Amino acid sequence: MTVRIIYLQLQCVWSIAKKNIRIYYSKGPVVIFGIMFPIFLFLSFIIGRELSLSFLMPGLLGMTLFFTSTAISPAIIPWETQAKTLERLMSCPVTIPTIILGDILASFIFGVLITTVPIIIGLILGMTVAFPVIFALSIVLAAFCFSSLGLIFSATPTSLPSNVMMLSSMIKFPLIFISGIFIPLHQLPVWGQAFSYISPLTYFTDIARHSIEGKGRLPIVIDLLLLLAFTVLFLMIAIWLHKKTMPKRI
Repeated sequence: MTVRIIYLQLQCVWSIAKKNIRIYYSKGPVVIFGIMFPIFLFLSFIIGRELSLSFLMPGLLGMTLFFTSTAISPAIIPWETQAKTLERLMSCPVTIPTIILGDILASFIFGVLITTVPIIIGLILGMTVAFPVIFALSIVLAAFCFSSLGLIFSATPTSLPSNVMMLSSMIKFPLIFISGIFIPLHQLPVWGQAFSYISPLTYFTDIARHSIEGKGRLPIVIDLLLLLAFTVLFLMIAIWLHKKTMPKRI
């Protein structure tokens, strides 16, 4: 009986994710903050500078995965609150963790799919990946981690996506500058290195530098374990917060 309940809830997770994919992938804020903004930010960094492909790709992949995976999950629940569809969803035989996992899954798929584009381009241009299996695992883990972080942003009981996006931007932008995206960690000042360890983006970027550039700050195993720890932590916090705030949206 328990197995059947879990199976039905997993079906509900996938159904919610499909609904989110169909509705929210083409939304303006998702396209702008998830795709266009990281592209223009990266171009502003590389134009006029002679940098190697192996140095550029880890930062590009880290920024792409981070922005795409956090572009949808923060805004889904406020959008649904505003459209009055959240009440209908909560009246269905699904739990709040099921709703949260469905939102995370839609954001996770978006992040992984978009991130494959620069990876393919990099491989065509001659990029090599030293640890392909570990690198692929880190992409999957980081996408889930960042999507879970996005659900924490949306826990504020508001129906205005702009409020949530503003909050998420205030946190995301500082993180990209202390996570080894533009500047390797060892070149950061001491205070920057200290703050970098509280960013999950740091550990994915470090794995990418190990795999593509051949050097990183921490051992890959430590990066993976810390990324996994952040993933579990963010998921637990997101579920806990939404259990408290989601009833207030009705």
